[in-house]
Amino acid sequence: MIIGVPKEIKNHEYRIGMTPAGVRELVAAGHQVIIQSDGGTAIGLTNEQYEAAGATLIETAQEIFAQADMIVKVKEPQPNECKMLRSGQILFTYLHLAPDPEQTKLLVASDAIAIAYETVTDNHGGLPLLAPMSEVAGRMAIQAGAHSLEIAQGGLGTLLGGVPGVAPAKVVVIGGGVVGINAARMAMGLGADVTILDRSLPRLKQLDEIYGPQLKTLYSNTETIEAEVIAADLVVGAVLIPGAAAPKLVTREHLKQMKSGAVLVDVAIDQGGCFETSHATTHQDPIYIEEGIVHYCVANMPGGVARTSTFALTNATLPFILALANKGFKQALQDDIHLLNGLNIHRGKVTYKAVAEVLNYPYQPAAEATQ
Repeated sequence: MIIGVPKEIKNHEYRIGMTPAGVRELVAAGHQVIIQSDGGTAIGLTNEQYEAAGATLIETAQEIFAQADMIVKVKEPQPNECKMLRSGQILFTYLHLAPDPEQTKLLVASDAIAIAYETVTDNHGGLPLLAPMSEVAGRMAIQAGAHSLEIAQGGLGTLLGGVPGVAPAKVVVIGGGVVGINAARMAMGLGADVTILDRSLPRLKQLDEIYGPQLKTLYSNTETIEAEVIAADLVVGAVLIPGAAAPKLVTREHLKQMKSGAVLVDVAIDQGGCFETSHATTHQDPIYIEEGIVHYCVANMPGGVARTSTFALTNATLPFILALANKGFKQALQDDIHLLNGLNIHRGKVTYKAVAEVLNYPYQPAAEATQ
């Protein structure tokens, strides 16, 4: 199989879909890997390293899309990339289709096969290809939030950990999944006063057993969200409904009651955001202020630490890429229910139920599509 890895083109996106180590594994398995020239240069992965691993360097994305049987990326394809996809070609990347009707329309029209990292599952009910970036984003949320609390950024001027004689900032994390746990860990490490909200009592019990009184846990409902958000200096939105749009849990009315200069970091922005006032921003222009509240809503947060993120992501994706390349699309998905769960679009049909429902497409079960 020919596997193509184009350079990412989103604003300040320097991650790449495969490392030289991944190239080496695929070439050893008998496959051809074509990499866009300078695709990893910004994060220290040079053309020479890719060539030494056995990759063929290609100058343009158009050539890669034209030649490859499977395209491996990081971020969702941009409109011009969607239009380069061929009928039956495999696309393996993050998609986040639910809040993106235009991308969904273009992928359906392409007649390609689109497998989303974020809906591939594992035996423990987790999302193994989303987890590495969730870990990064959760940790970055606290860095970004702490910086946004500074006066120069429009924040209240509060130091996250406080100092002797001055109380630390109050950090509220909505969602106790991978993002939420990593955000809470970072915030506690900096000495903040941290509360985490979740609807799973077993998860809250687990967090309580791990962190004890250092981490406050609350059951998430309308009342507790309202009370905690209004009192917070920094709120991290870490809510995820796999493959579906995030629920709007913090409203404009909540913002009107918050401290002026408090900060919202919406890690759920890839799925539409969990704050009513959220809209996607970029690393180039990451924050805006609404109702006196600083919003940080960068849609590709892990791209800010692109080298760490690339290695973390490709460690997780490589076994699935190898399975697709070695077995072919149909056999790989028939053999692995978890990879099958990643199938979102198949030859003009939407094969992920949550996406079909929210965007009003007819739904074709993934298992049916691979028969």
